[in-house]
Amino acid sequence: MTAYWTTHAGPLGDLLLTCDATGALTSLTVPGAPGAKGLPTPGTVRDDAPFAEARHELDAYFAGDRDHFTLRLAPPPATDFRRRVWAALDAIPYGTTVSYGQLAASIGVGGPAVRAVGGAIGANPLLIVRPCHRVVGADGSLTGYAGGLERKTWLLSLERARSAVPAG
Repeated sequence: MTAYWTTHAGPLGDLLLTCDATGALTSLTVPGAPGAKGLPTPGTVRDDAPFAEARHELDAYFAGDRDHFTLRLAPPPATDFRRRVWAALDAIPYGTTVSYGQLAASIGVGGPAVRAVGGAIGANPLLIVRPCHRVVGADGSLTGYAGGLERKTWLLSLERARSAVPAG
């Protein structure tokens, strides 16, 4: 089955997007992110067409005009635990943050499992779209982000600024 890739220029650099033959997004990485190395993978075809909606939604998000994504997603196979963590990431409201411990508690785990939650977050193949940037340290500090802390800071600042604007 053919898979596709493209790049998309944005305020965080050239994003690398991949999708499956149905057009469902399989990954979104930023320059220098772990996992971006070696992408696009052999057998994928460069084609911008399947990514029109992803480009539109990303541009609207970066402009502060979109607070959620409606893209079809098809991340690679994952364990049930990772899928639970990723679903919890998807549930974090725009413009807010949660700690790793809070995220772990939301899926019913705690203690040593918090490290495993961090590992599942680090394995998220859909940066920005699946908002792992909204997870912070227990003390509110910015910790770990595959795209780098500067990008995490930028994303959180964008969301906080938009969230602070009263509805008109």
